[in-house]
Amino acid sequence: MSLLDKVIAAVTPPESAEARLEARAKAMDMTKPNDWLSMILEHHQRIEALFAAVRAATTPEARRSALRRLAIMLTGHAIAEEAAIYPALAADKQLAHAELAYQEQSAAKMELGLLERLDPMSEDFLDKLGHIEGAVAHHVYSEEGTWFVELAKDLSPEDQALVTRRYREEFERYMSGDDL
Repeated sequence: MSLLDKVIAAVTPPESAEARLEARAKAMDMTKPNDWLSMILEHHQRIEALFAAVRAATTPEARRSALRRLAIMLTGHAIAEEAAIYPALAADKQLAHAELAYQEQSAAKMELGLLERLDPMSEDFLDKLGHIEGAVAHHVYSEEGTWFVELAKDLSPEDQALVTRRYREEFERYMSGDDL
């Protein structure tokens, strides 16, 4: 973690685990079966588990493999949000949130690319992984705590269906490797 990252982390401490749980519970209350929000929450939980799997890996090969799985899931999720959810946020008068979300996800993807260049068993690797995980956790907290809850309240049934379809299609397209 760079000196600047350490200063920023010290000045803006992360949300508490309790606050994150409350935000997730609030968001869960807004879901409907198989809608965009339920898919996103499930993806957030998978991403959290994949971060834990990277940390828990005990060999370089296992850590690289776990990191690849995390990167694929995180990128597929990000692409689907960027294509379906953030435009809906912008249309819902949450343009600043949509722009910030794009920036945060872009930074996370870049940092994951840099992480791949480090010795997977080094302290530097674990520090950078922790920094990325913290940034992703904060991003998730923003989405689950306010942004997506407001969006779920504001979307018409027709727009809910459109956003759900678009999110599912983009996620599945990336995860299947189909580029057309």
